[in-house]
Amino acid sequence: MARKPRVHFPGALYHVIARGNQRQSVFLDRADFQTYLAYLSEYQGKFSFHLYAYALMENHLHLLLRVEEVPLAKVMQVLQFRYTQYFNRRYGKEGHLFQGRYKAILCDQELYLLELVRYIHLNPVRAGMVKTPEAYPWTGHLAYLGGDREIRIEKDSVLRRFGNRKAAARRRYEEFVLEGLRWGHQGEFYRVKDQRYLGEDGFVEEVEKRKEDREADYLDVSLEEISTKVSEAIGVPFALIHSLTRERRGAFCRGLVGYLGRKLGGLPLKEIARYFQREPMALSLGIRKVEDLLRRDQEMAQRLEMLEKELRKGRRKKYFITIA
Repeated sequence: MARKPRVHFPGALYHVIARGNQRQSVFLDRADFQTYLAYLSEYQGKFSFHLYAYALMENHLHLLLRVEEVPLAKVMQVLQFRYTQYFNRRYGKEGHLFQGRYKAILCDQELYLLELVRYIHLNPVRAGMVKTPEAYPWTGHLAYLGGDREIRIEKDSVLRRFGNRKAAARRRYEEFVLEGLRWGHQGEFYRVKDQRYLGEDGFVEEVEKRKEDREADYLDVSLEEISTKVSEAIGVPFALIHSLTRERRGAFCRGLVGYLGRKLGGLPLKEIARYFQREPMALSLGIRKVEDLLRRDQEMAQRLEMLEKELRKGRRKKYFITIA
């Protein structure tokens, strides 16, 4: 059966599995692990994807990441190709290092984010390499416990699901991970639908519907129009939203404009950042703060829903989703 093309849209969460060609080792010593993480960190800054978990094993690797405008296919192409060049040059080898096409499972973030973070970070324990996950240095687990990591992990958004106080959230996260020690290989994380989806039927149907009509949600709306509406709705001066200062209300509204720009218009993060003369990563953080607030504050969510309705009035739809 021919493999299905990958589906890409900003905000898509993927569980990526890449294995060594013919089960060969892809990491032979500490320098190899460090080099792969260095490349991963470099492209994280370049392509603005969000990494929630990883596990680098001797002959395979797992990544759990959420993409933005740059498709996963582009991220993995440059990352794997560059590491293969490094590996072959260092060990005097030629040809493919990784086995064919990596596996990428598009996941329902609400249902599977925490479970996959736990599952991926327990890989070395299931493989019998260590007794506890913190004993293995080449996963993102230690970052969640407060340890320094060589790469940026989206740990805060995960830890907030365990509580608002960081120390207590870390403790509950650790307990959550250790609960998984009594389970072995969990095949349900690999039993995908239509060769590529991990989620309930509703999640699959939503993505498939968007893929079919390719113009589900994105509208022809400018950042100037969104900024004006946000200024009026929140009661923050338009000039303050565009100020180069770090004033709290202006920063919140920039995050709100960015959130709406991406949700309603499908606007790239870099374009929004240029509009506000800000760094993409700073603006991305502001957008995530808005997303977290909307999950907690029902009143704000209702106000934003009314604002979206105002912005949608009379708008033309535009292209939504791509096949990569």
